Parts: sequence; C-alpha cells; structure tokens
Amino acid sequence: MRFFSILSMIVVSVGLISGIGAAAGKLDASLSAHYAAQNVSDLIIKSADGQNFTESEIDAIRKIVGEDADLDRGMSFDVTVEIGGEPLLARMYFLDFSAWEVNLPIWAGGQTAEAIAETGDLSQILCVGGTNGWRELAVGTSFSLDFSDLLAQLAEQGGEPLSEETVQLLSGLERTVTVAGIVQSPVAFAQDGEPSYLQEEGVSVPDTANALSGLNTVDCILYLQTGIIPVYAEIAPMLGEEPVLPVCGDFYVALSDRTQFDAFSREYTAEMQELSGRISSALGEGRAEILTLSDNYSYKSFHAYAEKVRAIAFVLLAAFVFLTSLVVLSNMARLMDEERGQIACLKTLGYSGLQIILRYLLFEGIAIALGGVGAYFVGMGLSSFVYSSFAYSYVLMPMAAAMAPGFFFAAFGVIALSALVCTLILGAKTGKEPPAELLRPKPPRAGRSAIVERIPVLWNRLPFRYKSTVRNVFRYRGRFVTTVVSTACSMGLVIAGLALLDLCLFQDFGSAAILMLSLIVIFFAGALTLIVIYTLTGINISERKREIATLMVLGYHDREVTGYLYREIYVTTAIGMVFGYPAGVFLIWLLFSVMNFGALSAVSWFVWLAAPVLVAFFTIFATLILRKKIVGIDMNESLKAIE
Repeated sequence: MRFFSILSMIVVSVGLISGIGAAAGKLDASLSAHYAAQNVSDLIIKSADGQNFTESEIDAIRKIVGEDADLDRGMSFDVTVEIGGEPLLARMYFLDFSAWEVNLPIWAGGQTAEAIAETGDLSQILCVGGTNGWRELAVGTSFSLDFSDLLAQLAEQGGEPLSEETVQLLSGLERTVTVAGIVQSPVAFAQDGEPSYLQEEGVSVPDTANALSGLNTVDCILYLQTGIIPVYAEIAPMLGEEPVLPVCGDFYVALSDRTQFDAFSREYTAEMQELSGRISSALGEGRAEILTLSDNYSYKSFHAYAEKVRAIAFVLLAAFVFLTSLVVLSNMARLMDEERGQIACLKTLGYSGLQIILRYLLFEGIAIALGGVGAYFVGMGLSSFVYSSFAYSYVLMPMAAAMAPGFFFAAFGVIALSALVCTLILGAKTGKEPPAELLRPKPPRAGRSAIVERIPVLWNRLPFRYKSTVRNVFRYRGRFVTTVVSTACSMGLVIAGLALLDLCLFQDFGSAAILMLSLIVIFFAGALTLIVIYTLTGINISERKREIATLMVLGYHDREVTGYLYREIYVTTAIGMVFGYPAGVFLIWLLFSVMNFGALSAVSWFVWLAAPVLVAFFTIFATLILRKKIVGIDMNESLKAIE
C-alpha cells in the first residue's frame, strides 16, 4: 500500500506538472518549427504613403537585411467584400505567385498558388477563411470585390490624406473573382481573426459594414496574383517607366538564419528593433511602417498563452513539492516505525545507520522511479491534450513530436530530491537510537484533553462516541497536522482550478484552452485529495488494528466500527478545509500574478462554495474504498499484535 501510495503521488504530481509545463514547450516548439517550415517573415515593411518603393530604396533594404535574406514584394490592406449580401472585412494580399518565397501558405484544397499562376487567369484567387462562414467558401465560388468601402473607412479615420494615385488605383480594382484554391495563412491563424489595419479600437466604421460592429478582426485573407492589378495608362507613369512589380507597397523579409528562433527573446526583439531603426533611417522619416513578429496578433497571442500555461505549471510545482514530500514522509515514517525490530537486528549484526537508511531510500527510490516512468507518459498524453485544446482558438500548426524533457526532469528532480531528503533526515534520527530502545515497542499515545472539554455546556451534551472522536482527533498530533495540511493544500488547488474556470467562463478571458486546463487542474487536485486521504487513513487503520479489533469483539457492528474512524477523518478534513481557504487565496493571487491577468476580488462566489463540496466528495469516496479494509480486519491476529 505504501509503495503504491508513493508511486501514485509521483504519477499525479509530476505527471500534471510536467504535462502542463511540456504543453507550453510544445506550443513554442511547434511555433518555431512552423516559422522555419513556412519561411515566416521577420519584418513587414509597409509603404506609409501608398507610393511604391523605388529601386534605390529596395537596394537600401537589401543591404541592411543581407543578401541571403528572402524578400517578397507586394501589397496588403483591409477591404470590405460582400458575400451573400453580408459585408465582411477581409485582408487582401497582392503577391507574385511565381516568385513566392516568404510566408509560404499551407495548401488546404483546390489549386496551388503555382498552378493558379500558370493558368494566367487573373480572376482566380486563393482564399483562407477565419470565422463567419468563410471556411465554407468552396473552390469555384465567385464574388465581387468592392474597394469603395476601403476608401470610405480610410477617410473616416482621418489622418494623412491618401495620395491621388492610391485613390485611382483602388477605385479601378472592382472586379469579380473566383476561388481556385484554399490555403491557410502562416502568419494569421487565430480563429477569431486578426486586428484590422483600418478599424482601431474606439474607431467607428460605416453602417454598411454591419458585420463589423463590435469586432476588431479580419475574417478572411485573400491572396491575389500581383498581375490582377491592371496598370492603367494614367497610373503607369506613377509606377515608373520600368516598374519591378505593378504594385510594390509592402516588403516581406525573412532573415537567413532560421535555426535559432524565439520571436519574444530579448536578443531577437533587440535585433529586430535595430534592423527596423536602420531601415527607417535609410528610407527617411515617415516613409515606411515596419512590423515585426511581436506586432503579429496570432504569434503574439499564441506565445502569450504558452507563457500563461508555463506560469500555471510553476505555481503547481510549488504546491505539489510540499504536498508530495509530506505524504511520502508520512508513509516512510510509519514504515520505519513498523520495522523498528528489524532495524535493531540489523544494527546488532553490525550494519551502520547509513546502510540501514539506504535500504529505505532504495525502497522509496524504486517507487519514485517507477512513478516517474508513469508520470512521463501521463505528461506526454496531457501535454498533447492541452495542445490540441488550442484548436478552439487557433488553426494549429503540426505539433512538435518530442515532449519537452526539461520541465519533466525539473519537476521530477525537485519532487524526488525533496522526498528523499526528508526520508534521509527521518532515517538518520531513527538510526541513532540504540538497538535495545528499538526493540521496545513505542508506548501508545496518551489521551489528550481537547479544548471542547473546557466548555462544559457543550462537552456534557456530547454522546460518548463523539467525545471519543474529539479526543482521538487531537491525540495523534503528527497525523492530525499532516491530514489538515494535506487537505488544505488539496483544497487550495481545487480553488485555484475553479478560479481559472471562473476566469474563462465569467470574466471574458475567452480561452477554450485555459478552460480545459482549469478542468485538468480540478481533476488532478481531486485525484490528489483521494490519494492523500486514502494513504493517511490507511496508515491510521494499520496503526489501530488492535483498537478496531477490540471494538469488534465488544460487539460493535460494521457500521459502528467504520463510523468510529470515519467521524475522525471527516472532522480532520473539515478543519483542513477551513485552512484550505487561505491556501486557495494565496494560490489564486500567485496564479493571477504570474499570468498577469485576473483579480482575486473578481472571483465569483460559487468558487468558494464549490471547492469544499468537491473535496468532501473525494474524501467520502476514499473512505468508502477503505471500508472493506476496516471490516476485514482479523480480530484474532490483531489482538495478538503489540502496540
């Protein structure tokens, strides 16, 4: 039972922590692999005045980013399109399909970009949808593009007036297009869309775009061949006598070194800021707006969620280290007490205290090692489940195959080391006792008067069975403290999980992945409560077999015998629940602090009521499992035992 208890604690604690921590690693690792595979742009250089970049400006950009960097030219902006009578905001990309090197789209059906380019049919486009039904936009669907709303929205926002050539260019682009292929954008994969270039927070939009009310998103992305933009006679002079491309208002730059990627590391961020500053200086003030991956909503929000998941794992690690060590120590303390005679014999035979302690450390180490193996696979499955739950909010890139081992070994190492050190300290104390002292059984604990006994009005009215319960609860001080602290920690974890659930459901956090994460924390906290109560109650039963057998001999029925123990468990657990509230408050404060979101004062009332109900459920379940062990005690053998 003790071996299984230690093993189970390691599986639950290390499995949960490493699974959540590894999920954060999988999110970042998958993002890094996606960045390299699709050659995602490090910089987007946008013309601020609608004018094409000149050859000299292109050469200046190339000189700064390096000759080995990939560079695509095109144009992108937001426009209202009408499908089925409903206006939707779309981001338009005009790119040269034949020379596509940066931000490679993920093909999802229909023709590829290369095949569309080969047809020479400029009315064929690639389309990727986000929400509002764009994903049902099948290959072959035709619809019209109307850029007049784009001009109206730009005029509504004020600021610098558009150049005349830009107005003429956009006014001449109205046409009917057909979806020939469907792709997924490598830079826009959030299910709820991307922030619009045009519709900033607090800025109203024309009434014609009813679908945009309250939204700050782009619902689809259209890729059009650059040649779809006709070079009208009156616009040709503005583009230069020999334009490199008909439209060249954007540059997408992918740097040459794609192996070491962390878009949010200080080094990478500093490098991009330095490059942005140099490009801005070279092009002149106000000539271009430069966007980095830190400005990309999908990348930034995806990484931010990974950081929140990692923060949750660290909070859980702090809670589980203490709780696991406490339960393991309780198991090993009882085991050494039971084998005091064997320890005395070994000391008499000449074994040193260290050699005897190593025997127990080996027993514990095997249980921890096997638990670690189980925890690794639990963590792998859990991390994959957490990763897949992000599909509610993102179009997920392929998941990184390997589990991030760093967090597993960190969690396993810290928990295993703390448990082994506690056992070593306990064993050293036992090993110092002389054999003669070890051969004597420990005297039973003397009864203690409880505080309730000093209140005659209450104490005198208690039935005898409740008086014995109160005295027994405080008689074994170590067991009482262990149970109270363990229950308090378990309930604190349940409260923290419920607070996360409340954050997602009622505080507009809006993340299905964090919602699933909160349910996982609640489930594992409940499992932890079950293991803790089962373990400590099992130790309690093994210590008091003679006492229980005596009650049976005296004629107590099974229900009365089990009630004798259950009352003590429930009283101790209830006291632990009281202390669980401050533990939960601390964990919520710590969790919200590291997540940089949420407030303790905003936690809903149901959290504080639901937590003790859940803890009580798992406690009762644990005691019901142990009923067979209580009523199955052999009275004859138990009464012969020395206590």
